[in-house]
Amino acid sequence: MKIWIFTMYYHPEFGSAPILMDELATFLAARDYPVEVVTTIPRPPHHRPYRFKIRQREKRDKLVVSRYRTNFTRHHLGRLLAWSLYTLWSLLVLRRVKSGDVILLRLPPLLLGLISWPAKRKKVRVVLSVQDIHPDLSIESGLLRNKKLIKFAQKMEKWIYDQADKIVVISPGFGQNLKRKGVSSEKLIIIPNWVNTEFLKPYPKNNQVAVNFDLVNKFVILYAGTLTLSSYQSLEKILEIAASLRTDPQLLFLFVGEGLKKPDLVKKAQELGLPNVKFIPFQPYELLPQLLSSGDVLLVPLDQEKSELSVPSKLYNYMAVGRPILGLAESNSEVAQILRKSEAGFTISPGEKDALLRVIEALRTSPSLGREMGQKARKYVERYYSQKVVLPQYEEILINKEI
Repeated sequence: MKIWIFTMYYHPEFGSAPILMDELATFLAARDYPVEVVTTIPRPPHHRPYRFKIRQREKRDKLVVSRYRTNFTRHHLGRLLAWSLYTLWSLLVLRRVKSGDVILLRLPPLLLGLISWPAKRKKVRVVLSVQDIHPDLSIESGLLRNKKLIKFAQKMEKWIYDQADKIVVISPGFGQNLKRKGVSSEKLIIIPNWVNTEFLKPYPKNNQVAVNFDLVNKFVILYAGTLTLSSYQSLEKILEIAASLRTDPQLLFLFVGEGLKKPDLVKKAQELGLPNVKFIPFQPYELLPQLLSSGDVLLVPLDQEKSELSVPSKLYNYMAVGRPILGLAESNSEVAQILRKSEAGFTISPGEKDALLRVIEALRTSPSLGREMGQKARKYVERYYSQKVVLPQYEEILINKEI
C-alpha cells in the first residue's frame, strides 16, 4: 500500500498548508510507509530553483514529492485557472495510483475532489481533509454570486463528499456543516490541525527578531499570516483601532505576511497616516518562534460571515509560543470556543471597537494577565494539538480500512 497526498501547496512555501502537509508526509515516511506528495511548483519567491521546469520529482528516503507547474497569480480568475490546472495534473498522476493504495485529498481547492470518482473506479481508498468549507466561503466573501453557479458548486460539493470513504474535518462545527448537507456521521471524523511544539515554543520578548525590527521596548499587537479575504474586514477594524491609539509611541501594530489584500491594507494605513502600524514580509520559517514571541498580543481575525467556516492554523501556532490571543470573531465561532476552553485569551466581535480598546488596555496594563493566559495557551496546545497527539490519528485513518 502506498499513501498519496494531494495538496496544492507544499514546502518550501510558507503558510499552514505547506508546513502541515510536509510534517504529515515526513511523519508517515518515517513510519516506513511509501509516501508520494503531489503538489505544484512553488509560487514566488520560492519558485527560483524551479524556473523553466514544467514538473520535477524529488526523493528522500521513502518520501517522493512530485511537483507540477500551474500559473502564478493572486487574481480570482487566475486562482481558478491554477486550481483547474492542478486538478488536471492530478488526474494524470492518478494513472500511477494502484489498487489498494490510499489517497488523501487536501481541500480546498474543491475542484481537486473531482479525482475521487476515477480513483474509486481503481479500487483506491479516498480520504478528504476539509480545511475550509467551500463553496460557502466563496459565497460569503462575495466571490461567487451567480445563482446558477452557486447551485452548481453546491451540487458538486455534495457529489464530491459522496465519493469519499472518509472525510476528516478540523472541528465539530465543520462536521455539523457537512451533516446539514447530508453527509453521513459515519463518514465524518474530527481531527484538528496540529502544531510542532518542539519547534514552536516560547522565546523571551528580547530576542534577535525583536531587536532587528525594533520591537523590544514596544507593546506589540501582532498578526502573522496571509492577508486574505477571510480576515480583511477584521484587519481593517484593527487599523481603525490603531488610528484611535496613534498618539502612543510605545504601541505598535505589526502585520507580517503577504496576500491578496495586503495592498489594500497598506493603502488604508497610509491614508489614515498611522505611525504605529508596520508591515513586513514573511520571515524565514526558522525565525517564526522568535517572531511570534516578539508580540505581546497575537491576533486571530475572522470576518463575521466566515467565523463558522474556518479555524486558522495560526491559532495553534500562537498558543504554542505562550502569548495571549485576541480572537476577532463571533462568540459562537470555533475560535471563540477554543479560547474559552483554554482561557488563552479574549474573543471580541470585530465591530466592537470599545471592547477591543478595553482588552488591549487590560493586557497592556497587566503583564501578569498576559503571562497567565500565555501559560494556559501553551499547556492546552501541548495537550490537544501537538504532533504526537494528532498525527497518529491521521495514520490510523489512512491505513485502517475498518475505520
